[in-house]
Amino acid sequence: MESEIRSQPQILSDHASSYLTDLNPLAGHDFELVLIAARGTSDNAALYARYLIEVHLGIPVVLAAPSVITRFGSKMRYPKCLAIGISQSGAAPDVAEVLSFMAQAGHTTVGITNTAGSRLTEVAQVPVLLRAGEEKAVAATKTYTTSLLALYQLVRTLGGDLADPAKDLPTEGWLERTHQAAQEAMGPIVRQRILFALGRGYGFATAHETALKLMECALLPAKAYSTADFQHGPKALAAHESAAIVYGEVPEGLAEQGCIVVPAVAGPASPLAPIHEIFFGQWLALLASRARGLDPDQPRNLSKVTLTL
Repeated sequence: MESEIRSQPQILSDHASSYLTDLNPLAGHDFELVLIAARGTSDNAALYARYLIEVHLGIPVVLAAPSVITRFGSKMRYPKCLAIGISQSGAAPDVAEVLSFMAQAGHTTVGITNTAGSRLTEVAQVPVLLRAGEEKAVAATKTYTTSLLALYQLVRTLGGDLADPAKDLPTEGWLERTHQAAQEAMGPIVRQRILFALGRGYGFATAHETALKLMECALLPAKAYSTADFQHGPKALAAHESAAIVYGEVPEGLAEQGCIVVPAVAGPASPLAPIHEIFFGQWLALLASRARGLDPDQPRNLSKVTLTL
């Protein structure tokens, strides 16, 4: 996992342009709706895509509930739609089933995956390969950030007013800065009984991915919330024996309640910030796992490919 975290700056820099090439068939197309099907870490990437697409393209986005199709057999009627499936392994059967259904209904489909020749590449009309190299650790790291970058390039392809990411991607210096910050912040993460990860807007996806990594790698119960939703009830639990990892603005009065605030290292003031900021969350999960005597490469009760339908 550490090796794969460290590989990210180079991989992102090497392949940003290849995602544009893969997505070129979408150029000039117009859609009334975007549907995204994903699970786990890929579902968190979908949260990022939702903000990017709605903010920069003005197209409403819905996150698919695959069982509506795979379990209930519903024949959903969508307007002119772009359906996006995200699966690092490309083997998620429910994600592939959603894309197959959408293609049969006459909609355009995109499959984002790290695995050439996978089922997702076969069913998607526009396959996008992440080209991150084999990811051996169970916890997804490099395939998460490359998925974010591919989705950013998708929005650019569809006409979104977004800058070329080439000059604003994480560097080796950023990698070390977030590593050091995570080392300094890790104490409260492993000592507190209740953990929150908070973010809003582009940071919402980062909060969810951080909480997921802490759960799967370090076996630490963590719950992600929108910073706004957090005020509507969950904040009552933020007292002594709690810590909150915060991406962006810290909720007023949080520290005064007794909650230990762990501010994340802020990325650039741009839609690319989540690609930078999740490094901090990945390092936290890795270091907390080791501090608890666990193997971050082999999380308990998990496997690299999870098949759900």
